[in-house]
Amino acid sequence: MEGKFLSVVVPLYNEEGNVIELHKQINNACKKLGRSYEIVFIDDGSSDKTVEECKGLTPLRLIRFRKNFGQTAAFDAGIKASTGEVVVTMDGDLQNDPNDIGLLIKEMEEGGYDIVSGWRFKRKDTFSKKFFSRGANLLRKVLIQDKIHDSGCSLKAYKRECFKEVDLFGEMHRFIPALLELQGYSVGEVKVNHRARMHGVTKYNWRRAVKGFVDMISIWFWRKYSNRSLHLFGGTGIFLSLIGSLILLWMAIDKIVFQASISEKIWPLVGVLLIVVGIQLFVSGILSDILVKNYYKSMNRMNYSIKEITEA
Repeated sequence: MEGKFLSVVVPLYNEEGNVIELHKQINNACKKLGRSYEIVFIDDGSSDKTVEECKGLTPLRLIRFRKNFGQTAAFDAGIKASTGEVVVTMDGDLQNDPNDIGLLIKEMEEGGYDIVSGWRFKRKDTFSKKFFSRGANLLRKVLIQDKIHDSGCSLKAYKRECFKEVDLFGEMHRFIPALLELQGYSVGEVKVNHRARMHGVTKYNWRRAVKGFVDMISIWFWRKYSNRSLHLFGGTGIFLSLIGSLILLWMAIDKIVFQASISEKIWPLVGVLLIVVGIQLFVSGILSDILVKNYYKSMNRMNYSIKEITEA
């Protein structure tokens, strides 16, 4: 397929009433840029008239899932099917403003960034959604320690090379900048417009929040210990085994020196349990270290990313 400068990737799930206007706004915004572009919609198993409303829209590449696989899967499929040098992702509910696409690209080119994330500075969401979003952002800053304010904003721009070694699972689409930052890609941020939803209902619920939290823990692990998992599990295992050994030593001294009865005390069991758990963690650390090394070998890469090589 002929490569374009820009690919706009949008997942859709029951966005009847939004897609026609969304396509019109994206098309108009891209035309203003004066560069080649493509629009990629991914229907994530919609049960309404979303697909029917997509018929006749041009230019458009429509990808249809057999069932609802989730927003992250839709982003992954759309990004892999796109051809643009720059990939812009956004939601399909018209709350992201397509006119901000140019703003993202300008920031990327002037700032020299690999990724530019939108920041919904003045959100037009319900109080409950903003409350949970701010709590998630606070937790994300503690665990992941990225530099952006609004990871939940789907309006983002990426250079094509960012996705050479990235596959998306779970609810990881909101953490793509954090994942790429771990590999050394530069991340910028700009304030973008955010609009109230006009049609349909939000797809965000507590299940997605739980999945997002689990994915956040996964990214925290990769950020801290992807190259040294043995340090986490092995170090914790040694520490617990040492504590357990000290408890048993204390019980032995108490029994031999002070003739104390330990038959009714729980501490000997605690000491043995800590030693057993410590040994299991240490073995898990060795196994995870082997798995991580095999992962990098199977991907035909190492745990580093080279930006460029120059010769004089």
